[in-house]
Amino acid sequence: MPNNLPEIIEQVKLSLGAFVPEISLSALFLLVITLDMVLNEKRVVIPMVSLVGFVITGFFTWQQLDMPNQEYFLRMHVVDPFAVFFKFLFLGAGALAVLITMDSEELGEKNVANIGEYYAVLIAMVLGMFLMASASDMLMMFLALELVSISSYILTGYLKHQIKSSEASLKYIIYGAVSSGLMVYGMSLIYGLTGQTNIYEIAKFISANEVDEVTLTLAALLVMGGFGYKIGAVPFHFWSPDVYEGAPTPVTAFLSVGSKAAGFAMLIRFFKVAIPAEPTGELAFDWVNFFALIALVSMLLGNFAAIWQSNVKRMLAYSSIAHAGYLLLGVLVADDLGTQAVMFYLAAYTVMTVGAFYVVILIANKIGSDDVNDYRGLGKRMPLTAAALTVFLVSLTGLPPTVGFIGKYMIFTALLGKGTVFLTLAIIGVLTSAVSLYYYFKIPLNMYLRESEDGAETPMESSAFANALAAFLMILTIGFGLFFTPLANFAKNSVIMLVMN
Repeated sequence: MPNNLPEIIEQVKLSLGAFVPEISLSALFLLVITLDMVLNEKRVVIPMVSLVGFVITGFFTWQQLDMPNQEYFLRMHVVDPFAVFFKFLFLGAGALAVLITMDSEELGEKNVANIGEYYAVLIAMVLGMFLMASASDMLMMFLALELVSISSYILTGYLKHQIKSSEASLKYIIYGAVSSGLMVYGMSLIYGLTGQTNIYEIAKFISANEVDEVTLTLAALLVMGGFGYKIGAVPFHFWSPDVYEGAPTPVTAFLSVGSKAAGFAMLIRFFKVAIPAEPTGELAFDWVNFFALIALVSMLLGNFAAIWQSNVKRMLAYSSIAHAGYLLLGVLVADDLGTQAVMFYLAAYTVMTVGAFYVVILIANKIGSDDVNDYRGLGKRMPLTAAALTVFLVSLTGLPPTVGFIGKYMIFTALLGKGTVFLTLAIIGVLTSAVSLYYYFKIPLNMYLRESEDGAETPMESSAFANALAAFLMILTIGFGLFFTPLANFAKNSVIMLVMN
């Protein structure tokens, strides 16, 4: 690392070429803020500009596929296929969040006077996720996570006139502050042990020197508190139900996929690089069994708690906790096959979860409720919308021929052949997926097999744009379930971590 100012400036200049996607998002953020100040009609122009900006950023991100795996900005930022995969995922989730926001009456003119700031904060959150995926230094990890977290707090409480939204934002801030405090304290302990903040240098130091195993374990557990809060796994899940229910539904959709994916990207890089996955001494902590325990409890609590929920958003919140457990099954395998399965599953989860929340938005626009019991008779009144929601729920359950089935199949396959404990976890994963079938299918049961309480059968179809977007997401959900090889190969080719020098 350079130790004088001219060398540092020169290295920063050389690093700018690897930072073009992030610069593009920063410019888009400033552009949206400017348009918000000067335009009178913002509700169409700003989201369109945001989408175009995401496309341009996607082009710059695609160019990074040909770049060599290398660290930049004084070894704080890494560009490799692993990071590029997640950047595409964040852009896709961000673009879908913009599209579903445009069709949300919850964020319409009656409830939100100034929508421009909303899109600016959304773009800032995507930028933070980009930084999380590429962070190779604990300082950058913490700063990137805080950028995403602060943006999340603002978006969660964006409906200031609604008590639930303000309450959700407050709870989110409190849990986030505690998790961030734990994380930064754990990082300070790791720095105290190794004298390094770069995760690759930390790995080198640990492999070449004796460190206090108890302190290192405590530090890594504290850091895991920050990651666990982002992915929404037990025991860091307490914020999820209230935040999912109280936040605007488009925000809930984006948090459930983007925030979770960013958390997993950073978690995988940290534990695959910096901290040994297997015990190396008598007092060394067994991370495989630790992740297995978290995954097991998350699957059980998430699925069984969801059974008792009547609010669809709370049901999907507990469902997301269970899905965090399934994803952790891939992480604990600690090899390239498990990482590939996690990456594929996150892409699948993005499509089917955003689709489910989008249909929830469309239904809420018509009936003004998120209660499962109010969905009665919608199969006749909103046939296309009801069919799309059913497909998304089938995929979330993990049934063929949807992409959710392929995702879970890859996760469980990665566990096979690894030993009795892994096989047991795979079986429990299959059984808890069967439990999810019960609460997911309460919704189609009400839509198709029960009549509405007032006996109304008047059609309530949504706009052509809404139907087209719902159909598109439904086609993606089934299409990737039938033709999954391109996405699986992209994930496989992206499991290339930066080789330590």
